[in-house]
Amino acid sequence: MTTEWDKQTFTECVHPIRVDRGKQVKAREYLSSGKYPVVDQGQGLVAGWTDSEAAVIRDGLPYVVFGDHTRLIKYVDFPFALGADGTKLIKPKDDINPLYFYFHLLRLDIPSRGYSRHYGLLKEKAISLPPFPEQKKIAAVLLKIQKAIGMQEKIIQSLRDLKKSIMQHLFTHGLRGEKTKMTEIGEIPESWNVLPMGQFLQIIMGHSPKGYDYNKDRRGLPLLNGPAEFTNKYPLPVQWTTSPTRIAKQGDILFCVRGNTVARMNIADQDYCIGRGLAAIRGLENISTTGYLYFVIQHHAERIYAFATAGGSTFPNFSKADFDSLSVQKPNVNEQKDIAAALSSIDRKMEFHESKKSALQDLFKITLNKLITGDIRVGDLDIDVKEVEG
Repeated sequence: MTTEWDKQTFTECVHPIRVDRGKQVKAREYLSSGKYPVVDQGQGLVAGWTDSEAAVIRDGLPYVVFGDHTRLIKYVDFPFALGADGTKLIKPKDDINPLYFYFHLLRLDIPSRGYSRHYGLLKEKAISLPPFPEQKKIAAVLLKIQKAIGMQEKIIQSLRDLKKSIMQHLFTHGLRGEKTKMTEIGEIPESWNVLPMGQFLQIIMGHSPKGYDYNKDRRGLPLLNGPAEFTNKYPLPVQWTTSPTRIAKQGDILFCVRGNTVARMNIADQDYCIGRGLAAIRGLENISTTGYLYFVIQHHAERIYAFATAGGSTFPNFSKADFDSLSVQKPNVNEQKDIAAALSSIDRKMEFHESKKSALQDLFKITLNKLITGDIRVGDLDIDVKEVEG
């Protein structure tokens, strides 16, 4: 870090803030909608809502909210109510740009103590303070990248909402403009059938390999034991076996059959040995297509989960018998292909924007590190700082 910058302890950088605990909103009091957002230590910026005028913080904005248990850090520049559990309200001093201060906190390494409190660790940290004009320029650069990430998130959410709406229409009305009929699973086109999934798909239930010859040096087939080894797009194998018993072929649907992630799916990008937590699904030739099955299962995910928890089970489990008894829509193969193609085009757009979001997140991390350490200097650059004045 450049020697031109001042350095102060976290405590020296902030105004002491005392919050009336009686005005903080308890989690059980959160509303699903209301006049004022509640900010707590959870993942999302807004955790819930409240109509309590007494709880609202309006003066002194903006603030930084620190999750004492979660270590999450949030920048809040709008009137809000503070959640009661594990939240710390932080206000940087007047000679520190609040957004710069927030970004600097994001870069700090605060080791996890589990669900213990972490604010004491934060208080031990040092804050690098470039000249105030440079603080604003650093904040402006990082804010632009952060806003670009936010834009991608909005696009992705819009595509998710669009896909959900289109799926509902396609599985109710199809693509051929047919009249519809009412069935036990709802309205569907007249030419479609309602059949148990087991009658038009092939199911390979996972099983532990014989001999348990697990290895990590990539001999044999990669082994997937369950949903914990899934990534967003493809499975992430951590073991291999030379004695596979149940194999998912490349292109099969990998379907979680146990635990709270029942019905979570991926398409196998290669052959895998599958353990007890998974099943491999493929369409039967001339009866169904794997692409259509992938989307119709998505459409019925809530029903599938309900099957898995039937009888009040605390550990969801979806058996082969459940596949054989759960009925879904079955159009002819050509319409199945057309439906899969329409929905796949939306998935491809989501993947594109997910990729852009990921690239921007990487750019943000690199830029944050280089700007906060002074490896990149922006003090002499002409940067618009209107959005970060403070």
